[in-house]
Amino acid sequence: MLTKMESEQRIIRLQQELRAKGIDGALIIHAIDVYYFSGTRQTATLWVPADGNPLLMVRKSLTRAVKESMIEKTVPFPSSKEFPALFSDTVKKVGITFDVVPVQQYNYFAKLLPGREFVDISGINRELRSVKTAWELEQMRRCGTKLAAIFRQVPEFLRTGLREIDVAAEFEARLRRIGSEGNVRMRAYNQELFHGLTVSATSAAEPGFFDGAVTGQGLSSAFPHGASTAEIRRDTPVMLDYTGTFNGYIVDMSRFFVIGTLAPELRHAFDTALAIQQQIVENLKPGVICEELFLKSLELAEQAGLGKNYMGVPGENARFVGHGVGLELDEFPVLAQGFKVPLKEGQTIAVEPKFVLPGFGVIGIENTFAVTPHGGEKLTDLPDDIVSL
Repeated sequence: MLTKMESEQRIIRLQQELRAKGIDGALIIHAIDVYYFSGTRQTATLWVPADGNPLLMVRKSLTRAVKESMIEKTVPFPSSKEFPALFSDTVKKVGITFDVVPVQQYNYFAKLLPGREFVDISGINRELRSVKTAWELEQMRRCGTKLAAIFRQVPEFLRTGLREIDVAAEFEARLRRIGSEGNVRMRAYNQELFHGLTVSATSAAEPGFFDGAVTGQGLSSAFPHGASTAEIRRDTPVMLDYTGTFNGYIVDMSRFFVIGTLAPELRHAFDTALAIQQQIVENLKPGVICEELFLKSLELAEQAGLGKNYMGVPGENARFVGHGVGLELDEFPVLAQGFKVPLKEGQTIAVEPKFVLPGFGVIGIENTFAVTPHGGEKLTDLPDDIVSL
């Protein structure tokens, strides 16, 4: 559970940012943001004034929220008549996370608080959450250890003739048995993910909606993502790309397996992915510009003759090579074209250089790292080698 000190420090940092921007307070509505600051994920709204004590207003379940919340004033959500009285006349500018709050909710609060100016604090919130405390980093190290333990077990059950979905089901069952929560939260609109994906052969190179290098075929057009009913074959790379979610925190990693041998084209692409990962890890230091890491990775891919295959199906390539992880899978920072911001110590990033080679399959690597003054600290501690069976 979140500690009292963690909650208080997070509130203090938010209040400092609000005062610096001339914002009188923040209405935190999105569930995982409420959890981040309060320690409870019950349906609630958190009011954080720029100065003074926060207030958590709970719709359901109040009983559980009172047990879990680190906010001293945890109360039932007030009636529409009572709500405005909680805000003094000095509150003129109210921050809301426009990136996730539905228009209906925005209109609801705007009606309750007439005459106030509502401003976007999405950037403030995401920047605060991107830098992990020592407590959070320890949570994520534990996540990495548990997830890596399941990856080590894959040779016990992977064999030809099984379908992708069979392998996925076994991996996911083992992951759940050790306590992975399964809910892979994503902030981006219309993105969704179930645990992760097991893909092989031609299904691995199937393009799709998911904002990543690999989507997979999935089981239907309603959820065209992840494992399909395609069978595992010899001499074909099998990618398992999974998250582990423990105590709310997510780590992300991929490993590749082959029953038999890999084509030279795939081996070349894998060696290139490892070289790209090494280049990035050496530069996961405070002050390094995110975009520059992506552009350098693209340069290395092009030098290897694999630029068109980098980070996706040719013509539908993703324009990033790493994404922040934490309580959500798509946190800041992003190692992406256009993301011209410096890294900060304590940020946690899933680095995933991958190649899609139509006719051959998918190959690459993914690990979660923490930004340190000495380069990336690997949180998913498992050898990167392709496992041959």
